[in-house]
Amino acid sequence: MAKTAAVEVQAGDRAVRVSSADRVIYEATERTPEVTKLMVAEYVVSVADGLMRALRDRPTALERWPNGVREGFKLATGPWDKDAEAFYQKRVPKGAPDYLESVQITFPSGRTADEICPTEIAVPVWCAQMGALTFHPWPVRRTDDVGSLDRPDELRIDLDPQPGTTFADAVRVAGVAREVLEELGITGYPKTSGNRGIHIYVRIEPRWTFEEVRHAAIGFGRELERRDGGVTTAWWKEERGERIFVDYNQNNRDRTIASAYSLRPIPGAPVSTPMTWDELADVKDPKEFNLFTVPDRVADGDPWASIDDRAFSLEPLLQLWEELPGGELNFPPDYPKMPGEPPRVQPSKKVAEHWDDEGNYIGPER
Repeated sequence: MAKTAAVEVQAGDRAVRVSSADRVIYEATERTPEVTKLMVAEYVVSVADGLMRALRDRPTALERWPNGVREGFKLATGPWDKDAEAFYQKRVPKGAPDYLESVQITFPSGRTADEICPTEIAVPVWCAQMGALTFHPWPVRRTDDVGSLDRPDELRIDLDPQPGTTFADAVRVAGVAREVLEELGITGYPKTSGNRGIHIYVRIEPRWTFEEVRHAAIGFGRELERRDGGVTTAWWKEERGERIFVDYNQNNRDRTIASAYSLRPIPGAPVSTPMTWDELADVKDPKEFNLFTVPDRVADGDPWASIDDRAFSLEPLLQLWEELPGGELNFPPDYPKMPGEPPRVQPSKKVAEHWDDEGNYIGPER
């Protein structure tokens, strides 16, 4: 078969070369036709305003699916996944164009890396040419201020449906989240995850540490638990039950969430789609928002167009962290042991006499 000629896609002031333009990235489904590599690049251009609002000046990891999305394809979660078809790119790929800028970030381990820092729409289009479908920006922005990459400007609330729950349950909990935020005088911006979950973003003043933002997320999650019995902040899966998990650890350093307007590697090319609160309340099937439908939607305006208009204080949420019982919660297993963290012991393996009735560790010094 003859090799397909490369195609140029106009991205702002630049023409970005897309090779193998007719490569099928998403196969056809009952709802949607097949999606080629060229169509992915053109989609990125079509959502340029909203996508760049999410990515501009942020260190951004790429979720690359160079051979497309197929049943059985796997995303590598570490260097041990040698046979995975997709992977996370946390460093600038070789062959990057000279207009692509980068910024040095520091991982929890103390290691550093030069990561892509998008400044114009041609950058994510070039990333799409490299097989990137989902963009994972950090909740920080590169500025002239020393230490700006250590001070998040976003709080991210990840409402993650657990087995036995549905997207409708996540919508219900999002409604409770909206009530809490409004009572605290904070404006939240919701979006679909592109799958079954819901993400809520809050722009915050960039003067808190990652640890403080994480504590704010825990405090917020505990208030949701208090108001709705179908919510949990339990880190251990065996304790979550059929509830919506508030994944507070998504606010840690080097933890990211699929950006607004990112494609997801799921049949039908669904998009993580920004919503108004009223729109979200009426959504039945988040997969209706996909590569084919979202461009027309943003032509009428971005529901998140005002997200940068105001940055909020974390103090009300940090007050919830201080007032509501429970104390510190576990960090992910790849993190070093953190101050005040409970032992990383699966609940079913705990020694009962080392814990009080409220779940606080009272055992031997550790």
